[in-house]
Amino acid sequence: MLELITNDALAPLKHGFFTRKGGASSGIFSGLNCGRGSSDQSEIVTINRDRVATEMGVNSQNLVGVHQYHSADVITVTERIDHAPKADALVTNVPGLALSILTADCQPVLFADTKANVIGAAHAGWKGAKDGILTNTVDAMVSLGATRENISAVIGPSISQSAYEVGPEFFESFMDMSPENGRFFVNGDGDRYMFDLPAFGLYHLREAGVGHAEWTRHCTYADPDRFYSYRRSTHRKEADYGRLIAAIKL
Repeated sequence: MLELITNDALAPLKHGFFTRKGGASSGIFSGLNCGRGSSDQSEIVTINRDRVATEMGVNSQNLVGVHQYHSADVITVTERIDHAPKADALVTNVPGLALSILTADCQPVLFADTKANVIGAAHAGWKGAKDGILTNTVDAMVSLGATRENISAVIGPSISQSAYEVGPEFFESFMDMSPENGRFFVNGDGDRYMFDLPAFGLYHLREAGVGHAEWTRHCTYADPDRFYSYRRSTHRKEADYGRLIAAIKL
C-alpha cells in the first residue's frame, strides 16, 4: 500500500510526497523507486510509476516529469510530454495533468494557487535553490495567472541540517553570494559545516512572496524505512539509490 505525505496548505488538490512504501522494487531499491535514471529494472520502475499515476487519478502518460539536472530552469506544461525536457521545475494550469518531481535528499517542492488553478513542482537541491529555481517557479506560476500571496509552497522530505555536512569551499561560495547566508550553517567537525537546506529553501520561497511556505520536517537521511537518500547510500557504499516521487494535480 502506497504511503503519501500530504499537507493541508495544498488542499483540496490531489497531491502527495510519496515515501518508498508500497513499491515493487527489491534489494537496495526496495520499495517505490520511481527513478528511470537508476540501475533498477526498468520494468519495475514502470510498475512503480503506474501505481503512483493510479493513486493520483491519472493515466501514466499524464504523470508528467522532467529530466532534472540541478538547474534553475522551469517549463510551462500545456499538454502531456512524451519525452521529458531538461528542467528542474514544471508549472501548469491544465486540469488532468499531474506534475511530478524526483528526489533523494534534495527538496521536492509542491506549489498551488487554488484560486487561480495554477500548480507547480520543483526539484531544489543546493545548486538549484542557490541559482533561483524556487523564485523562477513562482514567477512562472504568476505568468499563468497565479497571485504570489495566494500561492502555497510545501517542501517535502529532504536532508536535514544534522545530516548535511559540507566543506569550507561550499560555505565560502554561499558567503560570497551573501553574508546573510551564514544563518544557514553551523559549525561541524574541524573545518566542516552543517548546512540547513530546507531553511535555505524556505527563505527563498518567502523572498519570492508566496503567501504560505513550510517544510514537512521529514529527514530523508534519518529514516531509511520510508525514504531514499543519496548521501546515506554513499556512506553505506551502496552501488546506487532509489528516487522518491512527489506529485500534484489540478
